[in-house]
Amino acid sequence: MTEDRITNLEIKLSFTEDLIEKLNQIVYKQQQQIEFLYRELKSIKEQAGSSGGGGSGNLKDDIPPHY
Repeated sequence: MTEDRITNLEIKLSFTEDLIEKLNQIVYKQQQQIEFLYRELKSIKEQAGSSGGGGSGNLKDDIPPHY
């Protein structure tokens, strides 16, 4: 009886450790994606800030290039 309980606990512990490892991998990948997206957003903001000096600031007021 006690040996069966210990075996069951060991099995549950094994599954729990595996689940934790998978979750850690997912969190790590998500953190990499967040950092990548943060760099991309920062780059886009820098590009918008450096090229935005000549515009009116409102896209509706800009004349389309075919006019």
